[in-house]
Amino acid sequence: MSPWLRQHHFAFKAALGTVRKSPGSFLFNVLVVALALTLPFAGITLLDNVKPLSEQLSVDPEISLFMREDASRADAEALAPQVRNILTGKHAEVAFVPREQALASLKERSGLGEVLDTLGDNPLPDSYVMKLDGFASAGAAAEVDAITEQLRALPGVDTVQVDSSWVKRLAALLGVLRLSLLLLAVTLGIVVIAVVFNTIRLQVLTQKEEIAVAKLLGATDNFIHRPFYYTGALLGLASGAVALGVVALALNPLNKAIAEFAQLYGSNFQLLPLGGLEIAGLLAISAGLGLTGALLSVRRHLARVR
Repeated sequence: MSPWLRQHHFAFKAALGTVRKSPGSFLFNVLVVALALTLPFAGITLLDNVKPLSEQLSVDPEISLFMREDASRADAEALAPQVRNILTGKHAEVAFVPREQALASLKERSGLGEVLDTLGDNPLPDSYVMKLDGFASAGAAAEVDAITEQLRALPGVDTVQVDSSWVKRLAALLGVLRLSLLLLAVTLGIVVIAVVFNTIRLQVLTQKEEIAVAKLLGATDNFIHRPFYYTGALLGLASGAVALGVVALALNPLNKAIAEFAQLYGSNFQLLPLGGLEIAGLLAISAGLGLTGALLSVRRHLARVR
């Protein structure tokens, strides 16, 4: 075994020995740190499940173009080539709806035919209805805005309405959730570092005499520091594993409640646990937070030990 590996093997065994000497204190610190990690881990699991769901939603915006009241039928029909030109390259169905057809449809759907007959002249304008598809995500649906602006600029056009505003609201909501989760994760990450910092500080104070003797015998700073680094990383790693376990256990009762709600909408949506790559990444982050807390504590407190 190379000297480098031997040194780290000794430091790792020393860290495990420290844990075995006071398992109750270590477990208590693991629970405290795990509580801080559980909330962001649960948020990451939720977003990981919602993201593909939002991308798979059927996003088929419908655009309605209404002509001005003073526009003639010939003017309205003359817009057809320009409308199709704007939609070139898009999968779209374009339908011209004469004002007479629109009024008849309104009478049929509203059941207010007699009331509408009292109005005399037809108050509805000629219009075009465009159904677009090929938008696989909320982000892609933002292209509808550019199409809408071009349609509004056509001659004789009074109003252009788009029914995809809910898509933008969904994308905005997911953005807010991601930002909130990031801020929460940063805040609780600082809490984790603080807990590990204090834990290592107490260990340094407990082993103060041993450290002083080791320095007198010629031990280097790196030799003394490594066990504390491993202790901090082990604390973070164990806490991350506990937090992920808590989140995984919570999925079962949550899925029972979600199943009842999803059935009302004819869906079988369920929250799934994170994949192996995501779990490994979160464990690495939690171990890194523990290591960071240990580094800060060791550099601050061991320098005072003589």
